[in-house]
Amino acid sequence: MIHPYTNIHSEAKIGEGVQIEAFVTIEKDVEIGDGCWIGPNVSIMEGARIGKNVKIHPGAVISNVPQDLKFQGEKTYTYIGDNTVVRECVTINRGTADRWKTEIGADCLLMAYVHIAHDCHIGDGCIIANSCQIAGHVTIQDFARLGGTTAVHQFVKIGSHCMIGGGSLVRKDVPPFITAAREPLIYSGVNSVGLQRSGFSPEKINQIQEVYRHYFLKGNNKAQALKLIEEEIPDSQEKDQILDFIKNSERGVIKGYH
Repeated sequence: MIHPYTNIHSEAKIGEGVQIEAFVTIEKDVEIGDGCWIGPNVSIMEGARIGKNVKIHPGAVISNVPQDLKFQGEKTYTYIGDNTVVRECVTINRGTADRWKTEIGADCLLMAYVHIAHDCHIGDGCIIANSCQIAGHVTIQDFARLGGTTAVHQFVKIGSHCMIGGGSLVRKDVPPFITAAREPLIYSGVNSVGLQRSGFSPEKINQIQEVYRHYFLKGNNKAQALKLIEEEIPDSQEKDQILDFIKNSERGVIKGYH
């Protein structure tokens, strides 16, 4: 299952049933779970912790040192969850002393030429399309979707079940359950199709839409909108998730359409 033309450090830990193709380099302090496939010309550097049944396609570089001048060689990690697919020429840098790790969740798809910088946290079930560039310290919550060639500014946070249009420049935080597009990036509606596919009921989707009508579309300032949402919309997990995201946004939330 391991091609003879590979360079695997004797201290690397390789699980059962792992297939490793030609010209792969695996450094020390690497752990690869059962059932993985590592394609040709992949480099897996120190600190990589790869789950089960992960597929890494040709030319990917996993857990290389951060492109951060503050990095001083500290021992940091890259985690990739079970069943995630990493396509051709993806680069994922390990963490720095800020978060100590870069983390990709389970069941994700990172398409060709995606870059995930140091200290990022990518949740479960995310799809990041071709050539997206994710700067350092970015958080992307579960089941988010990023269209091709999207660029995300450092320290930005993208909420769960979001859909970001292709070619977007994401400079501000994007709250959960919405679609965002145009330049500059703005709220363009609730991600109702994605939510339906994820099993959200029509009632839940309608309530999410009502929350965002108050926040983006009724001309309220932030304080007014949050107060009205808390007072007028019935309690739910989704409402609490949206309010918590907005209240704790450090970079500020994207604007609504005018």
